[in-house]
Amino acid sequence: MAKKLQVVLNQDVKNLGISGDVVEVAPGYARNYLIPQKIAFRTTPGILKQVERRREQERQRQIELKQAAEAQKTALETVGRFKIAKQVGENDAIFGTVTDRELVDVIKENTGQEIDRRGVTLPEISKVGFYKAQIKLHPEVTAEVEIQVVGS
Repeated sequence: MAKKLQVVLNQDVKNLGISGDVVEVAPGYARNYLIPQKIAFRTTPGILKQVERRREQERQRQIELKQAAEAQKTALETVGRFKIAKQVGENDAIFGTVTDRELVDVIKENTGQEIDRRGVTLPEISKVGFYKAQIKLHPEVTAEVEIQVVGS
């Protein structure tokens, strides 16, 4: 059996790795497909150092993003409660529902913070009252805010 060859991927390859990964592949696969198609290139000591430097920079960037999300979480939770006014019918039932866009608009109006609406998880809101919403700010950071739905 032939010795494995180390290559660095230039682009994502299914079942092999993502761009920037150092992988070991069969020499024929590297020589006949990956290198000629410019999907990967051979590793050298200098390239391995560059790969490590890029990984460290990416790790530092992820740490900074997490810290920013933690700060945003603290800011949202110190505000406490956000009021959303809706038209009310009988038995304090609201017309329509409270949407993630409405919550994001109210947060931006009160705090000036931009929130991605796709990270907002709202409970079923059908009446006037207090509700808790989850806001995913980072894969590891989730803030919980309180919503007060009032009649307009």
